[in-house]
Amino acid sequence: MMKQVRTRFAPSPTGPLHIGGIRTALYAYLFAKKHQGDFLLRIEDTDQNRTVQGAEEYIIETLIWCGIIPDEGVGFGGKYGPYRQSDRKAIYREYTQKLIENGSAYYGFDTDEELAVWRANSAEKNNGISDAYNFSTRSTMRNSLTLSKNEVADLLSNNVPYVVRLKVDDGEDLIFEDTIRGQVAFKKSQLDDRILLKSDGMPTYHLANVVDDYLMKISHVIRGEEWLASTPHHILLYRAFGWEDEMPSFSHLPLILKPDGKGKLSKRDGDRLGFPVFGLAWTDPESKETSLGYREKGFEPQAFINFLAMLGWNDGTEKEIFSDEELIHSFSLERVHKAGAKFNYDKAIWYNQQFLKNVNLTYLASFFESYVSKNSLNLSNTFIQKYCEIFRERISFIHDLEKIGSYLYSDIESFDVDSLKKKWSLKSLDFVNDYISKIETTEFESIKLEELFKELLNKYEMGMGQMMPVFRIALTGIMQGPSVFDSMLLLGKEESIKRLTNLEVLTRDF
Repeated sequence: MMKQVRTRFAPSPTGPLHIGGIRTALYAYLFAKKHQGDFLLRIEDTDQNRTVQGAEEYIIETLIWCGIIPDEGVGFGGKYGPYRQSDRKAIYREYTQKLIENGSAYYGFDTDEELAVWRANSAEKNNGISDAYNFSTRSTMRNSLTLSKNEVADLLSNNVPYVVRLKVDDGEDLIFEDTIRGQVAFKKSQLDDRILLKSDGMPTYHLANVVDDYLMKISHVIRGEEWLASTPHHILLYRAFGWEDEMPSFSHLPLILKPDGKGKLSKRDGDRLGFPVFGLAWTDPESKETSLGYREKGFEPQAFINFLAMLGWNDGTEKEIFSDEELIHSFSLERVHKAGAKFNYDKAIWYNQQFLKNVNLTYLASFFESYVSKNSLNLSNTFIQKYCEIFRERISFIHDLEKIGSYLYSDIESFDVDSLKKKWSLKSLDFVNDYISKIETTEFESIKLEELFKELLNKYEMGMGQMMPVFRIALTGIMQGPSVFDSMLLLGKEESIKRLTNLEVLTRDF
């Protein structure tokens, strides 16, 4: 029986949230919700030098926009707080001391200068490769394993800077099961004595991560594959604390790759190829340069999330469109791919198009109504509803509604005269004038208007491909668009007749 599921998203506030991070949060959220569990937000700000002002608030705003709402965490409360690591320094010191006392960790008094000289010397001996600070080299360094107890006590009492390192001894391979990758093995002889507590008193990611996951009762750690190499040290920490029975399961997600598949997707790739890599717009505090996000580009959060979910996962079928509830119901870590997923911006746009095609029409109408009101346009509710209905399949973003059919509620700015000239013939004007005269006695609805059009095609022995472009350009100015007869319905009888009558002026010089 699976224990109570608790997952977490634990970003560092060092800048904007990359879509890879959002996908990690999404998968952790979906897994928790699938199993009626809890999803936490923890801010891992142990590296104070890299913390960027405003990044924490940005992370929270991004998650809220995406609909990935934490059950507890920074900004959301909860009984396992504080959820910001910089507020937990006393906790880490307490647990560091336990490791020292049980012999699993030790003090390191080597200065940065001493370590730099040591690395340079070892690199010179090893063809440019520095030795690791580990079981085979620690005996030559200044640490509590090589110094006497009195020397260590003196150094500590005199506040000499130190770090605390995990004591990793040589031994059998360290093997663990990754939900996505299967069995993973590391040689302990290749693991270093990782620093757990830095000289500034802040923990490293490794110590804080393990202590927090244990105290916050995290059952499943779902994170990017870049952390796979750190997992052996984390497992050793669980063992050192005596928490092995409480250790979470590990799942390491594949990378989101550049569109060509060659390497991890970066902001530079987005800048170069013209698409965002952040959820929301981000202004760099130093350069003041602003990068747009998916929200500002006009993406719907549900479509964006559906797109992200499919970047590295599927439910085993050909299904691509999922509601939020369907994603939760269908998601499983076992169906997350091992290989990286190529990023495809066109596919992201396609997901947005599909959302707008299927969303409740009142959602589109509400947006367009706000635009109409803001611009003091005199359009009826009936017009707004029909307008959104006929254009919903032709837009990529909801803001496209503002201009895509502007020719139906304002004057036509220009006509595609070149295309009109190609289709124009001597019979065209007779056809149009005949159509105008019969509109007066025809019921003004799209089906009747189309039937009249087809009757006249037979009468004048003309093809649809010959006359339809003429009508369309006369009524809208362009060659593409929704049904001409739906457009006439929105224009109304008087305006439709006026525009068709204008054809004589447009074609005077043909």
